[in-house]
Amino acid sequence: MTGRQVIETPCKVNLYLGIHDERDARGYHRVDSVMVPISLCDTIVVTDAPELSVHHAPALEVVPERTTVWKATTLLAGALGMESRVHIEVTARIPEKAGLGGSSADAGAVLRALAERWGVDALDERVVSVARRVGADVAFFLDPRPGLYLGAGDVLERTFPGLEVPVALVMPAEDGVSTAEAYAEFDRAGEAPAGYERACEALASGDVKAMAAELCNNLAPAACSLCDEVARVSSWLAGQEGVLGSMVTGSGSCSFALCESDDAAARIAQEAQCRHGWRAWAVHTVA
Repeated sequence: MTGRQVIETPCKVNLYLGIHDERDARGYHRVDSVMVPISLCDTIVVTDAPELSVHHAPALEVVPERTTVWKATTLLAGALGMESRVHIEVTARIPEKAGLGGSSADAGAVLRALAERWGVDALDERVVSVARRVGADVAFFLDPRPGLYLGAGDVLERTFPGLEVPVALVMPAEDGVSTAEAYAEFDRAGEAPAGYERACEALASGDVKAMAAELCNNLAPAACSLCDEVARVSSWLAGQEGVLGSMVTGSGSCSFALCESDDAAARIAQEAQCRHGWRAWAVHTVA
């Protein structure tokens, strides 16, 4: 396949995130993760080119050759015996250092596009293997739908029916949380996770209120410890009218709320922006 491909890739939130002390051979913690896609999206455009080039808008702090998109492209080309003669344009709306999976979403979308371009299924074991090498969340974005991921949070265990729930995303205006620092703080003072079974049961049944009651993230205390503003956002969001349940996603700095209605999500996002100067979006889980 040649020509121009355009892919919209959603971000994610963790309805459940359980970090364990054990590590695998790569040094990754064992992770139990229930993720759902969220309708805040980046746009990826792939076109023919004489050689690989990658451009992000807005520009990243690292050179293109250090990005997940570049790594994903070169690894997949090597795995499939192809030449990476493409230009990749990333228009980013998903914030970085937020726990929303921005760079992983971009890498996963590029792997999907290149798999189609090079005539293999996006869930071919070679593509999945590359995704896992690029980053723990990348495999989720090969087929972004509600799922339980085990291993290092990169091995699909089961999927769940899609659902559409209003969500408010709120994060500090400036501060982000480094994933590496969050894990280091967890190693210093983290607690063992609760089980994920009840969260999965609620998600499988489509019971939004039950699911909201089971939101869990044992990495959240580390994020809040590293950034006081994350703790303030999280506490404020939990107390807003119309919130069914809220939690920090991933390693932060973004918190999310499952809301009773679109109006509630919009009101919360507007108040977070106008009264507190935080970054906020009224979005949905992706059905």
